[in-house]
Amino acid sequence: MAKKISIVIVSYNVSRLLDECLQSVARALEGVDGEVYVVDNHSVDDTLEMLRQRHPEVHVIANEQNVGFARANNQAIRMSAAEYVLLLNPDTVVYEPTLRGVLDFMDRHPEAGGAGVRMRSRDGQPAPESRRALPTPWVAMLKMLGATKRYYMSHLSWDEPGQIEVISGAFCLLRRKALDQVGLLDEDYFMYGEDIDLSYRLLKGGWQNWYVPYDIIHYKGESTQKSSFRYVHTFYQAMLIFFRKHYGHLSLLFSLPVQMAIYFRASLALLQMMLDRLHRFVNPNKFKRSKL
Repeated sequence: MAKKISIVIVSYNVSRLLDECLQSVARALEGVDGEVYVVDNHSVDDTLEMLRQRHPEVHVIANEQNVGFARANNQAIRMSAAEYVLLLNPDTVVYEPTLRGVLDFMDRHPEAGGAGVRMRSRDGQPAPESRRALPTPWVAMLKMLGATKRYYMSHLSWDEPGQIEVISGAFCLLRRKALDQVGLLDEDYFMYGEDIDLSYRLLKGGWQNWYVPYDIIHYKGESTQKSSFRYVHTFYQAMLIFFRKHYGHLSLLFSLPVQMAIYFRASLALLQMMLDRLHRFVNPNKFKRSKL
């Protein structure tokens, strides 16, 4: 008999965070028929040894190279057979009632293809990206200009379930039946954007995406070097892949401004990164003091 839930965590050089995440998952899984997969994307820290010693019950897939977030998740999804699949970031802590609460919600809402939760930052504040709208050309342009209320669906209550358009990949609970219908994560995305793409395909397939007010902590960005050129390139490349895939049929009148805005924001991000590095180089003592 298939299990209730398969939890898939993709890890890359975050042994300490992964250990904390798995401890929280073990507590949250009490009373739930579930299993956990960790797909390690060729970490060079002690991740594999930590898993062997501290979490022998976890199914480990040890890749010999970094195959990216989408492909790594798909590896474990194909090996699992549970009724639900949870894609979970390693830089998260799952509150004990969360898994049972979200699973109960999905059982009572068969029209729901996927669900996300209230992600909280380290200081406990709800993260805006817990509820997102699709980056249609209009919404994307507004976000690029700094008008984010529509994108983050700010009209929704934090304390009531509500239909959303995009489920965050940091905690993305998916119905197996829906995945079988719309397909797995698009492996054209190396990292970032695949959650938006899958959410869009769920909606196109006739399913609903939901926000459910159960909690996790998301140490956003702590599993990613956001100051690196690779991060900037990968993030904005994912935005371009999504736009070209789903809105490439639009005329240049609509598509060109959005693509230009993406390139502009990417350029600004790279410029800010270089200025920050220059500042650290010129004022190393000041930077060291700021870390104390």
